Amino acid sequence: MVTFNVGDNAVYPGHGVGKILSIETKEILGNKQTFYSIQIVETGMKIMIPKDNVASVGLRPIISKKEADHVLSILKEKDVKIDTQTWNRRYREYMEKIRTGSVFEIAEVLRDLFLLRVDKELSFGERTMLDKARNLLMKELILSTSEAELFQEEEVKAIFGIGHN
Repeated sequence: MVTFNVGDNAVYPGHGVGKILSIETKEILGNKQTFYSIQIVETGMKIMIPKDNVASVGLRPIISKKEADHVLSILKEKDVKIDTQTWNRRYREYMEKIRTGSVFEIAEVLRDLFLLRVDKELSFGERTMLDKARNLLMKELILSTSEAELFQEEEVKAIFGIGHN
């Protein structure tokens, strides 16, 4: 079972990177339960997660440098078969991947939408999803590598919309 300490960064699927603000024990209906109090970096939202539910909600530590390198290799893949099904079907499939909280699945969604954008106009939902995937990945990648290292390649800058309009 994964445990966190106050001050640790953790990833909450669908919301992104958060910081463990406190570990609190509360009594609810006569049962004592320990909670992680987490503040999501991107939105400032505060979430309390029972320590016993960490695995079921998918709360996890920040990825390692090695895993970050693997995410970047996924993002840079060009020889990918993009799903040509209808946009709403593709949207549902991509949302499911984002909900898993897996950086590798989120990287695939970002890469696929980025490549798809070259060939055709993305729907509003797909553009929103592209931004969400980009935001979920960027903060975690910066924490597991460094901003300077992450954005040293033009290709990666383009995917994250850095220095381009």
